[in-house]
Amino acid sequence: MTVHTERSARRVASARLERVARRLLRASTLCALATVSPGGRAHVNTMYFASDAFDIVWISAPDSRHSRNVRERGTAAVAVFDSHQRWGGQDSGIQVFGRAACDATAAYARRFRAGRDITERFRAYRLRTTRVKLFDEREFGGAKFVVARVRGGALEWEVTEAYRG
Repeated sequence: MTVHTERSARRVASARLERVARRLLRASTLCALATVSPGGRAHVNTMYFASDAFDIVWISAPDSRHSRNVRERGTAAVAVFDSHQRWGGQDSGIQVFGRAACDATAAYARRFRAGRDITERFRAYRLRTTRVKLFDEREFGGAKFVVARVRGGALEWEVTEAYRG
């Protein structure tokens, strides 16, 4: 079977994108963080996160592989989704892309009420989101991904991708 991608020029309003993105970020406290080593090897880590506007924040040991990758490369991506979804349902999730750095202790502590013992042993990192990819079949229809960029703290629609078999 060949899968075709269609790109739609039909805009999605910023207010709608932001409402959906915030709901998807609240769908789980776990995410998958993807980083790349200086040698080009991919690394993924499952972790707890908090969102601060559309930025993603997390804590981690400074010597972990993904923490070293963030320090050395400064780029990362995150996927957030409800892992209880079943194939064939109205699935949803969000992918977040951007630049990452160690600077988010307060935002993480707010979501998880982390005590000083946690925030002293670990470092809090922030993914400054530049682009999101929204997947919400109930909101946008089946097999559609809506891509938006973050500009001035707001989401701006870029393109809608529809996959057809």
